[in-house]
Amino acid sequence: MWHSIPLTFYWFTYFGSLGIFYPYFTLYLRENAGLSGTQVGLVLAISPLIGMMAQPFWGQVADRTGARTRVLAFLTLGTALGYIGLGRADGFIQICLATSALAIVGTAVFPMMTAVSLAILRDAGRHAFGRVRAWGTIGYFILIIVFPWTLTSYQPVSTASQPSAQVSEPALGLMFSFAAALVALAAAVAFLMPSKGAVALRAERGDWHELLRNRAFLRFLAFSLVAHFLMHGPMWLFPIFIRSRGGDLTTIRNMWILMLLVEIPLVFLTGSGLKRLGARGLLTVGVTIGGLRWLLSASIADPTIFFAVQALHGITVVGLNLGSPLYLDTVAPEKLRSTAQGILSMIGSGLAGILSNFTSGWLVDHGGTGLLYFISGAGSLTLGILSVWILPAVGMRDDVSAQVSLAKETLT
Repeated sequence: MWHSIPLTFYWFTYFGSLGIFYPYFTLYLRENAGLSGTQVGLVLAISPLIGMMAQPFWGQVADRTGARTRVLAFLTLGTALGYIGLGRADGFIQICLATSALAIVGTAVFPMMTAVSLAILRDAGRHAFGRVRAWGTIGYFILIIVFPWTLTSYQPVSTASQPSAQVSEPALGLMFSFAAALVALAAAVAFLMPSKGAVALRAERGDWHELLRNRAFLRFLAFSLVAHFLMHGPMWLFPIFIRSRGGDLTTIRNMWILMLLVEIPLVFLTGSGLKRLGARGLLTVGVTIGGLRWLLSASIADPTIFFAVQALHGITVVGLNLGSPLYLDTVAPEKLRSTAQGILSMIGSGLAGILSNFTSGWLVDHGGTGLLYFISGAGSLTLGILSVWILPAVGMRDDVSAQVSLAKETLT
C-alpha cells in the first residue's frame, strides 16, 4: 500500500541514525569523554529515568488528540536537535544535562513509531509490520558499515587536534552530527504519513484506567521489567565488553554486521514466526536465546567462537523487541495503543533501564565485564523458561471485531 512507503522510509532513516549512535555511545563516553564506568552507568540511566515520565505523557497526548503522526514528527525533530546539543556537551555535568534534554523527546520516539506503524498497518496482514520493521534493521546495518569508513577518512585531521593513546577513535564525536542529520530527515518523512483512520482514534479522559484492570497487560509489564533489566545494561555496555577482550572499533562494527545479517531475514519472517509460535512464543524464544548468548559470551575465550556466538543476537531482537509490541497489541485497546506502548517503554526501557544501566556500570567497575554477562545470561535463561507460566496465552487481534470497534469509535 502506498501509505507504507513513508513509514518504511521513516524506519530506514531513523534506525540508520541508531546504527551510528547506539553501538558507539558508551565507547565515546568511556574514552573520548573520559568518564568512569560508574559515570557511564549514570549517564545511561538518565534516558530511562526521563523516559519514565516522558513516554506515557506523549502517549496520552497522542491518544487523546488522535494526532499520532504529528506528535511523532514533533518528537523526531526534537531528537535531531537533542543530538546536536549532546555533541557539544563537554564534561560529566554537561553530558548529563544534554542527555536529559534529548531524553524528553527521544525516549518517546520508538513507542510512538511502533504505535503509529501498527495502526497504519492494522489491515495489511501479519507479515506487514515485520517487513516494514526490517527496513529499519537494513538502515541500521548500512550505517554500521558506512560510519567507521567516514571516521577513517576524517581521522588525520582529528588525530592532530586530539592526540591521545587512551582514545582509539578521536573523531568519534562526529556521530552526533551524522545522527542528527538522519533524524531530521526522518522527521520530514513523518509529515507524509497518514493521519486518518485507525491512527487517528481518540481516547476519552480516564480511559487509560482500563489498562490497570487488564491482568494480561499487568503480567506482561512485570515480565518486561525483569527481561529488560537483564538485557538493557549489557547491551549498552557491549562495546566496552568487546574492548576488554582486545577488540577495537572495527571489531565492534564486524560483530554488528554479523548480528544484523542474521537479524534482517528473521525480522522479515516475523509473520511466519508469529503464525507458528504466537507473540508469547516469540518472547519465550527471544529471552531464552538472549540468556544463552550472554552465558556463552562470558564463558568463551576463543575470539572466533565468541564472534560466532553474537549471531544469536538476531533471534533475541525478533523475540523480545518485536514480540513485545505484537503481544501488547493483542491485549491493549486500539484507542490506547500509544499509551500502552508508552507504559511498556516506561517499564522496560525506563525503570528496568535505570536499574540495569547503573547495576551494570557498578559491576564493570567492581566485578569485571565477565561477571556482568554471566549473571545476565543466567537470569535471562531462567526467565525465558518461566515465561510460559508468567504470560497468558493470547491470540491475534480479531480483524472483524477490530473493524466493528473502529467504526463505533469513529462515530463517537
